[in-house]
Amino acid sequence: MFFHPKILDSFAGYNPRLFTKDVIAGLTVGVVALPLAMAFAIASGLKPEAGIFTAIIAGGLISLLGGSRVQIGGPAGAFIVIVYGIVDRYGVANLLLATAMSGVFLFVMGLLRLGTLVRFIPAAVIIGFTNGIAFLIGLSQVKEFLGLSTGKMPAEFFQTIDVLYSALNTVNPIALGLSTGSLALLIFWKAFQKHLGFLSHLPGTVIAMVIATAVTYFFELPVDTIGSRFGGIPSGLPEFDLIPISWSTAQFVITPAITLALLGAIESLLCARIADGLIHDRHNSNQELMAQGLANFVTPFFGGMPATGTIARSVTNVQSGATTPIAGIVHSLTLLLIILVGAPLAKNIPLASLAAILMYVAWNMGEWRKFFDIKQFRLPYRITMLSVFFLTVVLDLTIAVQVGLLFAFITFIYRISSLSRCESAEIKDFPLLLNQEGIIDAYRIYGAIFFGAVQLLEKIEKQLPSKILILDLKNVIYIDSSGMDTIQELAHLCKMQGVQLMICGLAHQPHDIAQRSGLLESLPSNCFYPDLAQGIEAATS
Repeated sequence: MFFHPKILDSFAGYNPRLFTKDVIAGLTVGVVALPLAMAFAIASGLKPEAGIFTAIIAGGLISLLGGSRVQIGGPAGAFIVIVYGIVDRYGVANLLLATAMSGVFLFVMGLLRLGTLVRFIPAAVIIGFTNGIAFLIGLSQVKEFLGLSTGKMPAEFFQTIDVLYSALNTVNPIALGLSTGSLALLIFWKAFQKHLGFLSHLPGTVIAMVIATAVTYFFELPVDTIGSRFGGIPSGLPEFDLIPISWSTAQFVITPAITLALLGAIESLLCARIADGLIHDRHNSNQELMAQGLANFVTPFFGGMPATGTIARSVTNVQSGATTPIAGIVHSLTLLLIILVGAPLAKNIPLASLAAILMYVAWNMGEWRKFFDIKQFRLPYRITMLSVFFLTVVLDLTIAVQVGLLFAFITFIYRISSLSRCESAEIKDFPLLLNQEGIIDAYRIYGAIFFGAVQLLEKIEKQLPSKILILDLKNVIYIDSSGMDTIQELAHLCKMQGVQLMICGLAHQPHDIAQRSGLLESLPSNCFYPDLAQGIEAATS
């Protein structure tokens, strides 16, 4: 079936005990998701409720319709830089349109079974842009962390650095103390969580946010809060609202929409693979893409932002005992209950504390150890990883990924072509050749004959024998159309110079492309032999 949510296969052997575990896990993840959803939205240039609505609606749809048993969907840190840039350049209305369009692209990707293609993105590219995004998330929070008075921050890297530097004399010591204390508490909680008894089940992000909020409220600290900046959050879901769509506007945001779709696909499928490793299961990548697509298409009509699979919340879900998508649905219902009951309390949450939480998330999001151990990698791997990182930070994620894939492609072609080689057959292994020296040439080719290795055959063309040329292709695992064109050109040159071409050892894919290209029909049947020995015996008989 082309559309088959994982939840349909999750109830074999399901019982009240597993349901209880799912409910507990969903409640835990819902509490964890609250500060993150608000922080991601604020850092993206949106109101905090945009993140909460996304976690509720998109999170519920992804769990209900997705291809993973335990993945939790919602707003993600990876989107912050892109969403902020779209809001800054195109406005919130066009962000909603771009998000809905990205949902269509994601659904089509799943429908066309393109989910497995994401796995072919090299690790160097993924590490480079993940670390680049993590760095930019941390940079975007410097303003709130220090309590700077800068107004609206620009989206470009160098302008951001210039604005932050110019505003250093406006540091708010109280905001800095609040953010530093929140960050220290997060680090402490992570380090000693196992030794905190029953408190170990509480997430550090929630503890930090609650304590910072209480301190801000009771001591009436002069720092920016959700209430002072945004007027609080609404105590209910928004109404359905149509997005104004026109062809000219859609053309305007198609590039951002494609960027959102590609990043969403990469992030969600990487997250699903990590979840698979934790529960020893296999997700359906194409179903996951279709679910992500539907979620991203629906959410903008309720004022939401882009959503994808989230690693931190999915891991928390598994560690809390989740076994089915029911936990993800409970997580969404938990968030809905929180805003229905506790929305008035959110106005006292200090932005400095949320900035500390995001900096902590950014640090854990990046694979910084890869940078510290960069000497262990080959030079092409280093160049690819560092190029993607710096281009993500300085220019744009789309450009960074394109350049990274180009470097990875060139490196791959070079390595594969270097593994392909051509050797002359040892005459001593074939006594029949001893009396024919200078008349018959025999070559063994190893590896792949493709556009990056056709020079192997081109060298043979330059020194054709006077009578018979034998090619042993037994060790050739792949021939592409360029390689087959080169073989056909070699056959043509042999025919023009009166040299008999004999091919030995064609099997599997090489035989298939030789048949489809017409090579088997263009040469006499006595030109093809199962192995080199039979070909030489036929040539000397």
